[in-house]
Amino acid sequence: MAMTLTSPAFPEGGEIPRKYTCDGADVSPALRWKDSPSETKSFALIADDPDAPVGTWVHWVLYDLPGETGELKEGIPAAETLDNGARQGSNDFRKVGYGGPCPPGGPAHRYFFKLYALDSKMNLKPRATKQQLLDAMKGHILAEAQLMGRYKR
Repeated sequence: MAMTLTSPAFPEGGEIPRKYTCDGADVSPALRWKDSPSETKSFALIADDPDAPVGTWVHWVLYDLPGETGELKEGIPAAETLDNGARQGSNDFRKVGYGGPCPPGGPAHRYFFKLYALDSKMNLKPRATKQQLLDAMKGHILAEAQLMGRYKR
C-alpha cells in the first residue's frame, strides 16, 4: 500500500484556508500520514509553490522527524529544533520553519506538501536549504507522498 498524506485543514487539490497563509495567522496546517514503510527511520517534509513568479518558492523544510511519527499538529513553532528532535530548514522567506502561501494577485497558486520516508536520519544542521536536504536524501528515500492545496488572493 502506498504512503498517503492528508490534512484536516483542506482536501487534496482544495483551497488552503486563509488561517494558514500570510493573510491570516500564518500557522502550519495539521498533516497526517499513514502506510509508511516499516523500516522508516525518519521523515522529511518540503512544502513549495512551483507557480511563484520567480520560480519554485520554498515555504517549509523539515527533516529528522522520528520514524514512528504519523502526524504534525497545527502551528509547528518556528524553532530550529523541535521537541521531538526534528529540525527545520530555511525557507525562501529567509526564515526557519513554515511560511504560508503569500502569492501575488492573480490565479490560484498550487502548494505541494511532499513527505519523504527515509531509511536514516539526515543529520543536517538546522537551517538547511531545500537543495541541501534533497542532496542528503539521495539514496535514502523509501517512499513519498504529497498533498496539494491551492490559494489565491
